[in-house]
Amino acid sequence: MKGRSADMAESKTGRTGATGVPSGPQDRGTAPSALPRFWGLVLSVVVLGCTVGASSGLLARFFDWTQWVMLGFKEELGASGAYTVAPIRRFLSVVFGALAASLIWWFLRNHCRRVPSVSQAVKGQGMPVGPTLVHVLTQIFLVACGGSIGREVAPREAGAMLGGLWGRLRGRLGLEEGDRALLVAASAGAGFAGIYVAPLTGTFFGIEVLLGRVDGTVVAVNLAMSSLATLVGGSIKGFDAYYSVGGESFSPWFTLAALLLGLVMGVAGAGFRRATSWAQDHRTTDANIIWQLTGTGLLTGLVAMWTPQVMGNGRVLAQTGINQVPAASLRAALAPIGLLLVFAMIKVVFTVLTIRTGASGGTLTPSIALGSALGAAIGLVAHLLVPDLPVWQCAVVGAAALLAASQQAPLMALFMLMEVCRLPVAAALPMTMAVAAATVAAGLVCGHGREPSPDRPER
Repeated sequence: MKGRSADMAESKTGRTGATGVPSGPQDRGTAPSALPRFWGLVLSVVVLGCTVGASSGLLARFFDWTQWVMLGFKEELGASGAYTVAPIRRFLSVVFGALAASLIWWFLRNHCRRVPSVSQAVKGQGMPVGPTLVHVLTQIFLVACGGSIGREVAPREAGAMLGGLWGRLRGRLGLEEGDRALLVAASAGAGFAGIYVAPLTGTFFGIEVLLGRVDGTVVAVNLAMSSLATLVGGSIKGFDAYYSVGGESFSPWFTLAALLLGLVMGVAGAGFRRATSWAQDHRTTDANIIWQLTGTGLLTGLVAMWTPQVMGNGRVLAQTGINQVPAASLRAALAPIGLLLVFAMIKVVFTVLTIRTGASGGTLTPSIALGSALGAAIGLVAHLLVPDLPVWQCAVVGAAALLAASQQAPLMALFMLMEVCRLPVAAALPMTMAVAAATVAAGLVCGHGREPSPDRPER
């Protein structure tokens, strides 16, 4: 490779006239006047970490603003559900959001340049700036209005777009051809880190989900960029935890219960992954999206009038599971268990339906909601047998396990729940066991080969 680069440099020098201006095609590799690769990567991390972090923080503010305008409510720690909002306003917000989103996506998908997925951007496809920005803002808008889908894809796509634009300068920065994919993946992970204040989650998303390879440079770039994006994004949106949890310490013996939880969540997570993947493979993209997605919004709004837990990315449902109070008897526990199971089923149905009828968005936070609800239901029963077992711990561990199974990314899932819940180090033992068990169970259900990522391109 070094010899080849030298030959190319000599060839380029030979094509240069007396004035030093090249008279032939430019070399697409490293320019002679480029920075050393090390400093090019350092500069890239600093620039992209700051810009992607700012992008994530501003998207979070846009979400807050939209939610306040549409619902007169601001989602925050300790008040994640629109319980105090009038039912008719919840209904109108979801319907209007779905109608507006359907019109925008119909236009984007049929009259504009296609927006590729983040994984395709890592492989080299360019993300058109205008359509990508509109696509990203539409996702945030729909979720803020109450649409049943995750919003975590939007900051990742914004980060990937910025990383791709910066990657065009790799020749002047002294970067190698493969560094473009590294910067795009790290920027996507940094976008995730900046909006959820979760640097390790963003790091593992870039490495585990997008790149699938590990070396010192890959780890350093992803970790540094996600950390910087977290600092900048948190400075704009705040550094609060995303979920509020209890204060009881994790017992090492809870690991045994976590193992069983993980097996159950692995099966459930595999099923949820298959359902959402099917919905994305058959997602409506033509003019039918206008009536189909609006119809889904109408149904979601009707249910939301009585069950606000169906709204949004699932944060309110996850918090409902975490907040469950232990019952004194099995009879007393039947009602909350039944409600949790019903809420979980409703969330699954409407998330899949929202994707199938044309919406774009994420499934990470809906996975957390589903895992929290199912984990809490199991925890209410387990508490009757082991009174010292905190139900909220079952909810959190169940959320991590189901997330690992549905995304097939155990490290990302483990650290995401640790970070967004601000869990102590003692939680790592049961969480690790549950995530491992869920990953194995999901592999047995879905096969050991890695299924295509749910992160599908816009068609």
